Amino acid sequence: MEWRDEGIIIGARRHGETSLILEAMTAAHGRHLGLVRGGRGRRMQPLLQPGNRVELLWRARLDEHLGIFQVEPLELNAARLFDSAVAVFGLQTLAAHLRLLPERDPHQTLYDTLELIIGHLDDPVSAAELLIRFELLVLDELGFGLDLSQCAATGVRDDLAYVSPKTGRAVSRQAGSQWQDRLLALPAFLGKGAGRRGSPAEIDQAFRLTGYFFGRHVYEARGIEPPEARAAFLSALGRQFATKGESAA
Repeated sequence: MEWRDEGIIIGARRHGETSLILEAMTAAHGRHLGLVRGGRGRRMQPLLQPGNRVELLWRARLDEHLGIFQVEPLELNAARLFDSAVAVFGLQTLAAHLRLLPERDPHQTLYDTLELIIGHLDDPVSAAELLIRFELLVLDELGFGLDLSQCAATGVRDDLAYVSPKTGRAVSRQAGSQWQDRLLALPAFLGKGAGRRGSPAEIDQAFRLTGYFFGRHVYEARGIEPPEARAAFLSALGRQFATKGESAA
C-alpha cells in the first residue's frame, strides 16, 4: 500500500529511541498517523514541528497498518508561529478539534481551512475569527451544524441576532426580543456577507456560541473535557486585546 499527499503536521510523539509517530491532517486522506524513522534526530526535528506543511509518502504492507512516513518540506511555518502564544495555543486547539473526527476520514474543506488559518495564526484577530469558523465547520462535519442562514421563527434573513440553544438555528432580533435572556448571541460578523471584522466583545460571544454546542453535543455526549488549549488560546487572545487597549466581554 502506498500513497502520496500533502499535509499539515498537528502532532508527534516519541517511539523508541530514535523514531516518532507523526500525526498530520492531509488533503485527501484525513487525519493520518505514520512512523518516521530517525524522526528524533537533529536534522529531522525542525521539519517535524506542528504547523509545517509537508509532502508525505506513506507506505504499509496492509491498509490497516500504522505505516511509514517519508516527509519532505513544503512550507515551514513552525518557527514563525512559536513566537506567539495565540498561534501556539490556536494550533493546539485546531489539532484537538481534528481529533474529534475519525482517523483517515477525508475532510477536504477542513484541510483547506486549516491551511488558510495557519497563514494567519500570528494575527490575533484574524486567527480568532478563522478559528471560530473552523469550529462551525467541525460541528457541521460531526452532524451538529448550526443554521445561521435565516430566522427559525419568521424565515427572514436580515438582522439575525440570536441562536436557539435547543435547535442551533438563528433568530431575528425582533422575533427573539422577548426571549433574549434564553437565547445565545449571534455576533454580526458571522452573518452571511457581513464583510466586517469582529470586535473583541463579538469574538467572545462567538466562542461562547460554538463552545456551548461543542459542550452539549460533543464533550458531554462523549464524556470528555473541553481541550485545555482552547481556554489557553482565549486567555492569550484576551491578553493581546488588553495590550492593544481593547476589552472583551
